[in-house]
Amino acid sequence: MSFFLGIDAGGSNCRARLVDASGRVIGTGQAGAANAGIGVDALRAVLTDVIAQATERLSPAEKATVRVGMGIAGIRRPGIRAALEATDFGVAAVVLASDAQIAHLGAHGGGDGAILILGTGSAALLRIDGQEVALGGYGFPVSDEGSGAALGLSAVRHALRALDGRTRHTPLADAVAALFDHDVLKAVAWMATAGPRDYGALAPIVMDHADADDPIARSIVEDAAGHVERFIETIVARGVTRCTLVGGLAPRLQPWLRVRTVAHLCPPMGDPLDGAVRLAGLESRSSDELR
Repeated sequence: MSFFLGIDAGGSNCRARLVDASGRVIGTGQAGAANAGIGVDALRAVLTDVIAQATERLSPAEKATVRVGMGIAGIRRPGIRAALEATDFGVAAVVLASDAQIAHLGAHGGGDGAILILGTGSAALLRIDGQEVALGGYGFPVSDEGSGAALGLSAVRHALRALDGRTRHTPLADAVAALFDHDVLKAVAWMATAGPRDYGALAPIVMDHADADDPIARSIVEDAAGHVERFIETIVARGVTRCTLVGGLAPRLQPWLRVRTVAHLCPPMGDPLDGAVRLAGLESRSSDELR
């Protein structure tokens, strides 16, 4: 019996899916943030945890035959790939890729096309004539335009300005300020340790208030949509015919895009875990068969 384990390790959470050779799901796992930014030791711990969750029904001998495909956010950071390659996860083999690469594999089944990831962070990955081209994804706060973390950062800025009296209060400002008891010093203390995941957790608040016509929330979301549209325009200019939005924020941001932009988009063939399982070595199957 052959087993294939796909892992999607992102900025907000880490998910795992174990399938057999027929594509039948026989185990899953989930944990917190697992991007390279949390450090090698913490990353190893999360990956080990989700592997244990997903393989808990297997015997030790069966676990030793599992082939794993891991998509790690930030794997291009110096030392991350080498450290993971040197780690014994107690499985037969581990194939490493970025989170964008497994999302692309899932969305386009290994073929040409482009994805734009809109989650805690943002990045685009294009495959043109079999060659990969990456756009953005340099890390928060320098990059990640149109992402959940970027929305959250803008919301905190607005809340602090409102508390100072430098801009008008809106329901969004009050909702974010309430998280810090309307106390600037508490907000500053939070910011000292906050990372992309923390800011990204505020994105739903921004989207909810934008949908409720809060003027500042609308301006934040419209700015994010503008960045997304520039990503898509750049992708289309490269000659890509299949472009897919992926990531948790994608469904909420797509309605804010112009009709002519949405016309360039197509639905994904599968999700990032489908791509990770494919990376692990499972032959191509439909997304329905892999769930």
